Amino acid sequence: MNTYLLFKSLHLIAVVSWMAGLLYLPRIFVYHSEADHESQKTIFKIMERKLYNYIMMPAMLLSWLFGILLIHSLGFSIFSELWMQLKTALVIILTFYHFLLGKYLGQFAIDNNTKPSKYFRIINEVPTIILIVVVFLVIFKPL
Repeated sequence: MNTYLLFKSLHLIAVVSWMAGLLYLPRIFVYHSEADHESQKTIFKIMERKLYNYIMMPAMLLSWLFGILLIHSLGFSIFSELWMQLKTALVIILTFYHFLLGKYLGQFAIDNNTKPSKYFRIINEVPTIILIVVVFLVIFKPL
């Protein structure tokens, strides 16, 4: 069996799952920050916690694991290529974004959110932009 293709497939599955969470959690934050009733807020807290802990965190860890295994199978000399350096920097930014969302999750959990819904609408664009750039870097390897 070709382990490179196996790792690549598993990496893509994990990345798709992680990106889904990175795109959806801020949307839930938008609705949570606009919620008026305590029962709505309770439902959003459950949704946010389950999405972050049961989908996003495992997907992020698996994305990193299979990404590192891919790099290992290609050889670490791949980092001499600028596209790979840029991709890695963008993935690190996404990882920081992931943990920033975790910080906001904690604030919502204790009813201590200070950000307006517009803030979450704006930051929701961050992973989309990074995703577009990463896809073009990986497919075209322009640099």
